[in-house]
Amino acid sequence: MSEGVVNALAQLEADWDAHMNDLCDLVRIPGISAEPPPSPALHKSAEAIKALMQKAGLEHCEVIDFPGGHPYAYGEWLHAKDAPTVLLYGHHDVQPPGRPEKWETPAFEPTIRKDGRLYGRGAVDDKAGVMVHIAAIASFLKRGGTLPVNVKFIVEGEEEAGSQSLSAFLEKYKAKLAADVIVLTDTANHEAGLPSLTVSLRGLVAVMVEVRSLDHPVHSGMWGGPVPDPVMALCKAIAELTDKDGKVALDVWKDVRKPTDAETKELASLPYSEKTFRHEVGLVEGAHLTGDPAMPVWGRVWRQPSVTVIALEARPLVGSSNQIIESARARISCRVVADMDPMKVQDLLVKHFETKVPWGLQVHIERDPVAGWWMTTPDHPAFAAAGRALKAGYGRDAVHIGCGGSIPFVEPFSRVLGGVPALLMGVEDPICNAHGENESLNLDDFRKGTRAAIHLYEELRSIPHG
Repeated sequence: MSEGVVNALAQLEADWDAHMNDLCDLVRIPGISAEPPPSPALHKSAEAIKALMQKAGLEHCEVIDFPGGHPYAYGEWLHAKDAPTVLLYGHHDVQPPGRPEKWETPAFEPTIRKDGRLYGRGAVDDKAGVMVHIAAIASFLKRGGTLPVNVKFIVEGEEEAGSQSLSAFLEKYKAKLAADVIVLTDTANHEAGLPSLTVSLRGLVAVMVEVRSLDHPVHSGMWGGPVPDPVMALCKAIAELTDKDGKVALDVWKDVRKPTDAETKELASLPYSEKTFRHEVGLVEGAHLTGDPAMPVWGRVWRQPSVTVIALEARPLVGSSNQIIESARARISCRVVADMDPMKVQDLLVKHFETKVPWGLQVHIERDPVAGWWMTTPDHPAFAAAGRALKAGYGRDAVHIGCGGSIPFVEPFSRVLGGVPALLMGVEDPICNAHGENESLNLDDFRKGTRAAIHLYEELRSIPHG
């Protein structure tokens, strides 16, 4: 271990309480990117990130406003001669808080509980991911005045809203953001304390479907029988999206890339307990796991498509009466995996509802923007460097995992910046409840992840650079 790393780790411990206070201050800012720009809260959040970058010792720190989007924060340190340049990514925006009554403590009042977790919206997704690098950079620069590598740090303000302006932003600023490796800190560990590098992501395709049978509600006793129920019709079509095992019934499977023998072996080697899985997800007693029974559970989550009813609207229970209502709506999403064409899948969803809604009812379908899948082969020296750093930070060998969710920013980064290796790591864990009520951060993993970032800068010093 180099003297610089030893000193940085010591400085991190000396300043840990201050870094925790900074994280809590960030969590208090309700920067919800689902709200249309301009957002005063997101500008406040970007300015707070800029101030933390400056305090850590980064230079040329700025808030970048981009037309039609929420603000980015940027800072850099480029004084490491004959060393690679590392582009760090995080995001400062958050999801809406959800149902206030479901939060045990208010969403934007960060609270540390006895279970060793920090609760608050954005605590783990992704303000802790941002603070990992703020704290690691500060630890090097405060103690030794230098970093082992050159660093550029971009913190986005609309990831939770789909990163709609990111591709245009990257095209405009690709020279400014040019780097030899990208470190995107917004993913999860396979389990608490087990450091993980994410090497695949599912994409996302969605449609909104409305089924209409009437121009106004009618009495279900006076008209029920011959008059078709649009809710029932929509539900019949939805039910045909999966087979009896819950496996996607659309004609997509011939396009799905099968895991290689090595990938299958790696999947089988990962820690898995069905009891733990059921507990962590909150599955009710007696419920069966769904999907392809021939595929291990994590393979179903990471390497196979799935379909979900995201929303279903008819008549609220409160105030309902004996009526056949005029229409029903649903938002349907499908997760897509390697080699699937998202637009083709969306076409199949549209065709499904156009043909499967019975009784000749009117069907109106709107398409959401699609997000493609992403996969990388972890054979670049940067992945080995990251593995060594994660082991040093966590005290355990790192594993390669997939992510069942979609992270829209990864593919644009990889494509626009010339296909340089992308290291996806983060401090989420299975019970962090990101996007849900009572989102929380495992503080032990936060500390270990920050230590790993210090080691990562040192380990990346030796990778090829141009």
